[in-house]
Amino acid sequence: MKILVATQKPFAKAAVDGIRKIAADNGHSLALLEKYTDNSELLAAVADADALIVRSDKVTAEVVAAAKKLKIVVRAGAGFDNLDLAACTAAGVVAMNTPGQNANAVAELALGLMIFMNRNQFTPGTGAELQGKTLGIQAYGNVGRLVGQKAMALGMKVLAFDPYLPAEKIEATGAKVAPSLEALYENSDFVSLHIPATPETKGSIGRRLVGLMPKGGCLINTARKEVINEDELFALMAGREDLRYVADVAPDRAAEFAEAYGKRYFGTPKKMGAETAEANVNAGLAAATQICKFFATGDRTFQLNR
Repeated sequence: MKILVATQKPFAKAAVDGIRKIAADNGHSLALLEKYTDNSELLAAVADADALIVRSDKVTAEVVAAAKKLKIVVRAGAGFDNLDLAACTAAGVVAMNTPGQNANAVAELALGLMIFMNRNQFTPGTGAELQGKTLGIQAYGNVGRLVGQKAMALGMKVLAFDPYLPAEKIEATGAKVAPSLEALYENSDFVSLHIPATPETKGSIGRRLVGLMPKGGCLINTARKEVINEDELFALMAGREDLRYVADVAPDRAAEFAEAYGKRYFGTPKKMGAETAEANVNAGLAAATQICKFFATGDRTFQLNR
């Protein structure tokens, strides 16, 4: 089988070498399309691919239609909003992600952004410590749990809200369960978002929820920018001069946030959550392994479009 790795933002060499070895060891060939600048290059490259590995590259209905032999596509990472799942399903293509492979990288960044904001973005002036503060975590999956564990190690109190997890599983980690989403925001000095961008969550974080946060509250978004209602948050911060917002996914109105709110806002220049050498390699190798297992045994453990 031919496995295509198509990445506008390439994997590290160690990851590519590892993917190539996994493919060869399982009797498959590997093709690379890196740093492509036009979608036509991707359409041409997928024409004879049996499997596809991408990072943040968009696998649209057009891409799926061009890939006549495609049987499986794996997004090397947790988020999968760049995959057109309906198109994959219609074409009989199995779509997967690699959950947990970049979780530690994102969790460390979330904590780092909290420290950064509490220390005045590392500029002169009296800051504050995280110890004793309450961190609310919205969605307690692979990343959320790691954020909670690391926060507790720093002496923070952790509240979590995840309607898809039993309370006992959350409590077993040492976190307390927020009885409602509103209670999470009302009782948290920081709220860290780890929700996917879905029709239900897009634009869901705005005035109603963030406005419940106590004085000095800080919202941390290492998830997806689409979950934020930017207009509502922008207006809310104008009326609440104590609120802060930090994002690893710069909002569309990033320049306006920066100009209006100074040190109360920060956005990374580009998405940094999974940008570590370890996460890069882990996600790439996991994607290759999942593809090989699928071809060998039909394993669909991480299938998204069931």
